[in-house]
Amino acid sequence: MWDVAAGPFLAAAGLLVVAGVPKVADPMPLVRALRAAGLPANRLVVRGFAAAEVLVGGWAVLAPGRIGAALVATAYLVFTAFVVRVLTRGGILGSCGCFGKPDTPATRTHAALTGLAALTGVAVALEPPQGAWSAVDAATVTTVALALLVGFLAWQVMAVLPTVSPAAIRGTTKG
Repeated sequence: MWDVAAGPFLAAAGLLVVAGVPKVADPMPLVRALRAAGLPANRLVVRGFAAAEVLVGGWAVLAPGRIGAALVATAYLVFTAFVVRVLTRGGILGSCGCFGKPDTPATRTHAALTGLAALTGVAVALEPPQGAWSAVDAATVTTVALALLVGFLAWQVMAVLPTVSPAAIRGTTKG
């Protein structure tokens, strides 16, 4: 399973780190998003959750295994549930601050990607790698390159694409 899931799993774990760091630095976008979704939130809880997100993502990248993968899956299941809740409530105008962008609202594509990331975590948790980083060979380099590409493309879809949609563009033009 690791041969198939390594790239997407590492991308998902890496995105936890990339998305968690801005929330540790500035938890208020997520606090506002949670409150707008009808959920209780405060800075301390959000910072703690974001720090855990960074730790889980880093651990899963550096030492992929059953527990780390299960935690990655759990994180993405929570994110998917939140995005679906937001979408069923009519959406939120602002973002959760996951990528440091103040105006990247949740989309159905975002929900689909977080759902797929959760499934990838489940797959790796059910069949974890044995000695994933025991050797640095061509396959390892290719896997890391694939993970970087998948992570970058997922970030583009979740953080950049919503800002270039016709609705987003209309919202920024004057006139």
